[in-house]
Amino acid sequence: MSTGKPKTLVELLQDFAVQRKRMQDELQKVIIGQNEVIEQLFAAIFTRGHCLLEGVPGLAKTLMVSTLAKILDVQFKRIQFTPDLMPTDITGTNVLDEDENGRRNFRFVEGPVFTNILLADEINRTPPKTQAALLQAMQEREVTVGQTTYELPAPFFTIATQNPIEQEGTYPLPEAQLDRFMFNIKINYPTLEEEERILAATTRSEKVEIGHILNGKTILVFQKLVNSVAVSQYIVKYAAALVRATRPKSADAPKFVQELVDWGAGPRAGQFLIQGGKAIAAMDGRFSVAIDDIRKIAVPALRHRISANFQAQAEGMTTDDIIKRLIEVTPPPIINKN
Repeated sequence: MSTGKPKTLVELLQDFAVQRKRMQDELQKVIIGQNEVIEQLFAAIFTRGHCLLEGVPGLAKTLMVSTLAKILDVQFKRIQFTPDLMPTDITGTNVLDEDENGRRNFRFVEGPVFTNILLADEINRTPPKTQAALLQAMQEREVTVGQTTYELPAPFFTIATQNPIEQEGTYPLPEAQLDRFMFNIKINYPTLEEEERILAATTRSEKVEIGHILNGKTILVFQKLVNSVAVSQYIVKYAAALVRATRPKSADAPKFVQELVDWGAGPRAGQFLIQGGKAIAAMDGRFSVAIDDIRKIAVPALRHRISANFQAQAEGMTTDDIIKRLIEVTPPPIINKN
């Protein structure tokens, strides 16, 4: 019999870990493998972050996002970004209506950005002017049309995709927009075993039923729960040290960063490292962030915020390689207990 006592933080986090496991089980009825990608997507969702998915065609990027929307039981809309897409095709526009008395008034017609999960498919196919229409929505979660500002529904996430191998007809995302994304998640080819399972599952006529695990209100509750996860000064110092080490002109940067990097990550990277660490800890049922949580999400949180130079390319060093090397050489902080 229930005593009616409120649950402790530990009990709430245990419940959250169970719900997260249920979400992953449902998603993997459709998506085979990609465990790290799924974990990073969940981490972004429960910290109000946006994601940029990058991978070659046919790796189920769109299917992953649409299935996730079904599991979360929230509104989902997709925009196919093309060179002729206009900003108003995203945000919406004012249209002139005439009532029965002949009076004319402007009425705002919402664009597809007014949703809970927005899939910006092939975002680098559209010019910068149209890409910029998402900046305010991603940062402030609102849209201004004319002189009126409209709030977007909560929760709101943008999950954008781009194809790394098709360069013709693409417009690289400006750094300001890349910085709005919490994670840049790269989807790799499946393993042999996973590919065999994919082929077996997708060539049958069976239809997979996806269950609703969470709704919008529950997501907002879990976001607050994740935000309450404790972060010690030890973790803050480590995140700051890792981010500062990416900046080639910083005294904290190792020699290889000074030689191989044009510019490094800004303060927002540190914020996302800590927020992502909170989500990883909470999804594991823990009430405090560990250094390994920060290390776990360092690559997707930093790879789009660091610019490797020509020397790095000549040496065959990618941004991911630089970050992994940074993780190896950045020591845990020393806390003065006095």
